Amino acid sequence: MTREQKIQNDIRVAVSQAGCTIFRANVGKVLMENGRWFDTGLPKGYPDLFGFRNSDGRFFFIECKNETGKLRDDQKRFAAMLKKYPNVLYGVARSVDDALKIVGG
Repeated sequence: MTREQKIQNDIRVAVSQAGCTIFRANVGKVLMENGRWFDTGLPKGYPDLFGFRNSDGRFFFIECKNETGKLRDDQKRFAAMLKKYPNVLYGVARSVDDALKIVGG
């Protein structure tokens, strides 16, 4: 089974080469030395990768999953919100080919 991290990295390279600017959304919480939690601040369910097509500035969001990965409820809710906007591209990618289809490459 392919690790999700490898899928993400392969997608980042391919989507960049296809004429897009792409970012990885680093999320999580860390307990700091002072006992407080640091939270990245992104909403729950925010997709793994996001960016825009350089040709027209159209934004995209890509949720990466391996062959058997399933969306969590918070990811489903975030996806439903994004799909309300016809100019925003969103999809779940299990491969580079899936990601290129999402961004239109």
